[in-house]
Order: sequence, then structure tokens, then C-alpha cells
Amino acid sequence: MNNNWNNIKIPPSTSLQETIRVIDQGALQIALVTDEQGKLVGVVTDGDIRRALINGVDLTQPVASVMNANPKVGKRDDSKQQRIVQMEKYKLFQLPILDEEGKLLGLETLQDLYKHPQFDNPVFLMAGGFGRRLHPYTDTCPKPMLHVGGKPILETIIDNFAQAGFKHFYIAVHYLSHQIKDHFGDGQRWGVDITYVDEHEPLGTAGALGLLPDDLPDLPMIIMNGDILTQIDFPRLLQFHTEHQGVATLCVRNYDYQIPFGVVELTNQRITGIVEKPTHSCFTSAGVYVLNQALVKAVTREKRLDMPDLLNQKIAQNELVTMFPVHEYWMDIGQKADFLRAQGDFTKYF
Repeated sequence: MNNNWNNIKIPPSTSLQETIRVIDQGALQIALVTDEQGKLVGVVTDGDIRRALINGVDLTQPVASVMNANPKVGKRDDSKQQRIVQMEKYKLFQLPILDEEGKLLGLETLQDLYKHPQFDNPVFLMAGGFGRRLHPYTDTCPKPMLHVGGKPILETIIDNFAQAGFKHFYIAVHYLSHQIKDHFGDGQRWGVDITYVDEHEPLGTAGALGLLPDDLPDLPMIIMNGDILTQIDFPRLLQFHTEHQGVATLCVRNYDYQIPFGVVELTNQRITGIVEKPTHSCFTSAGVYVLNQALVKAVTREKRLDMPDLLNQKIAQNELVTMFPVHEYWMDIGQKADFLRAQGDFTKYF
């Protein structure tokens, strides 16, 4: 069983905001809700949290409002094979283990049972941009090669994927591409294989998909911008994509913005109210996607295309494009302030 389960126990009164923190720090995709006697009263998973975010649930609400009060559980005397069968049958990644009185004894995870999962899904990293908003840092260095935490951003990205079990990488390059190729080579130093996709001219955030080889495995591909630092759970992202059976999944972040004026509410010409500096929320793209291979192969070669246009085409054709809310650490190194802030964040999150 996993040794860190005590760190993810919470009472039913815990707020969703605090639950997110517990899940993120515990890195087990789940929190275990127990009463004062140590009995399991429910579980809340990473997926439960994301559904709550999608539905706009107030994060000050107690976890009891969204938890699963009747989770699947295992018994103290179950064998390893019995637990594997139960978890595979119900597509579970975690299984709380209880004693005869319902008290929590521990947490079994499928990862611990199988150890070191490996994924054949290809990962495509977009690293060809000029990084103009980061001048002068990018005058002689491509943005993905800027150092955060003592190593290139792109190296941290590859490290995170490799630790999660991904081994097959394609990297789209253009601006100062030789620096990226010289540093990473074929990927052997990181225990992965890397193939480079050369954009002879910038093709947009999706156009380079048309340059990929034709013999890719028929598996969903993860696409990610090469200037993002994040702790997204990539295996969970793939599972989410598979469960929802869409052609594409877009990772999104919740973004709050405040209007710096009083907003006037009207009915015809009559003022019905004035709201002082209201705060609004929306979902924004996190620059991480999962695409089915059929969609990848449909991208025209050597034609400029941005990812929003590609996804909007599929939406217009009534194809299912789903969204995966990201509550983990995420930073787009797009501007100087982001680059400087990421330096301080690195030791805390990586």
C-alpha cells in the first residue's frame, strides 16, 4: 500500500480550496474523508474536483458537498490480485482499504500495484517560437531553452513526462533550433527518444502537426507548448480523454478578472443596478491538448494553422471536444514577469 495516505486524510468540513491543496501535495489524485473515529465517510478525487470547477461550485463549500459517500473499498485480507481485479473492473486508480468496522487502514494505488507504468502515446512539444515578448533574454536563446531552476524550461518538461512514463517525444523547432538539438540530441541521456520536426517557416500552434511522420501509433497524442511549467497529471489527463471519448481534450485554467469600474445594469433605458468593480471568471486555454490520431493526421502539411482554429473546425462539425480543468501548478513563461516569478516558484513545485 502507499505510505503517504495519512497525508491525504481530511474531515468532511474541509473546504474545496483546502482539499485541492491536499490532493496536489499528496500527489495521489484523491483525498480520504474520515470522521473523528477514523471511519471512511467518503472520498474526493481529482475528477470530482475538476467537475466541481466546471460546474462553478464555490471553493469555500465543504468537501462533503461533492465527495463520493459510497466509494468502492477493499478489505484488509484481500490479496494483491483481488485488488487489481477490483480496480480494473471499476477503472479505479486508488482503493481505500478498511477494517471490519469501516476504519481506514490505508490506500492501495494501481501505480503501486503495477509499478512504473509506461505509455506508448507520443508527446509533441512546440518549441519553434521566437519569444519576442521576452527580449532581450531570447535574442540569442530560444525561449524553451531559457533556464528556470538551473536548467532549460524544455528539460523540466521532458523530465516531468519521462517520470510519468512517457518515452516518445517529437519536438517542433524553428528559431535557433540548433541549440535545442545540440542540448537534447536523441534523448538517450534522459532515457527517452526524441525526433525533431523542423518548421522551415512558422506554421502556427497546430500547423506543425502536419509535419509528423505517418507511422505514429494509433494512440492519442499529448501536445504541449514548450514554454509551460506545470504539474499537470499527464496519465490522469489521458485517462480523462479516453473516458470522455472526444476527438480532442483541451486543458483549461480558471481565470478571474476584475472590471476596474462600476458596471451599470440596464433594462431598456432604466438602470436596475450598479455593481462596483465586479469580478468575473472564465476558462482559458492552458496550452496543453490531447488529440486523437485521426485528427492529427487530418492536418494539412506545410499549411499554417492555429490550435483554436483546428478545434473550432471540429466543434462546427459536431465532434466532441472536451475540457480538462487544471488546478495544479501552471505557469506560461510568456513575459518577463512570468520568467522572473517562475524562478522563485521552481524550488517550491519542482
